[in-house]
Amino acid sequence: MCQVRDDRLREISGMVATDDGYVVVNDGADDESRRRVFFLNRSCAVVRAVAYPSRPRDTEDLAVGSDGTIWVADIGDNDRTRQTIALWRLAPGADRPVLHRMAYPDRPHDAEGLLLDADGRPLVVTKGGSGTAILYAPTTALRPGATTTLASVGQVVLPTTTTSNPYSFLGRGVVTGAASAPDGRRVVLRSYADAFEYDVPDGDVVAALTTGTARITPLPDEPQGEAITYSRDGRSLLTVSEAAGQPGSYPTILRYPTATAGTPRPTEPAP
Repeated sequence: MCQVRDDRLREISGMVATDDGYVVVNDGADDESRRRVFFLNRSCAVVRAVAYPSRPRDTEDLAVGSDGTIWVADIGDNDRTRQTIALWRLAPGADRPVLHRMAYPDRPHDAEGLLLDADGRPLVVTKGGSGTAILYAPTTALRPGATTTLASVGQVVLPTTTTSNPYSFLGRGVVTGAASAPDGRRVVLRSYADAFEYDVPDGDVVAALTTGTARITPLPDEPQGEAITYSRDGRSLLTVSEAAGQPGSYPTILRYPTATAGTPRPTEPAP
């Protein structure tokens, strides 16, 4: 679709599509200028950058509500040491996101995926390993200034694939991003290698992920694929990787056709 050439965006970990372009966030960044919610136009140029009121820990994904609210998932925890994780809520037109803290009921988890169900309830998808990820949801409504306890609501077992990626079999068994279709009737999880799309016919995202059958779209050899979203018309999956780390390389937003019952495994990104 386009290349992101702004030097502040070298570790893109989350993305959503908008009518005018895209919204993206970096993975945890030491450089203060990279700790923003970035709004891009359709050519991937930054047109707005919203700062956080305090320093986020490890922003890993984005979701967009039906009213246009952007939710930033500050849920990464590589060392599994965080006492709380967080969601930042950025209302349409707001100049600062609002922090909502959450705590797991059992132990810290590393997570990189965020979904919203039909009622707008956030679902945190752990990164997992060996093909299994856990779903967590708040037990009560989120409130600024409070810590909301999460509850485990199910597990997702990813299908087995052989798709080529930089991390071999390990890259095929972890969840690095998630997204809901604009009409809410499909959701997708991604690994470093593939996208797994599930139908949500009755609005029950948890049931779809825990009991449904995934359609698989390979995402072969993306450098470090951590972000996925649907196009605004719902016909395509859009992905972006962190920069490959090579001189002159830039994160590139790619478009893949969504899988259907008749075409379950497209192997190349669309032109």
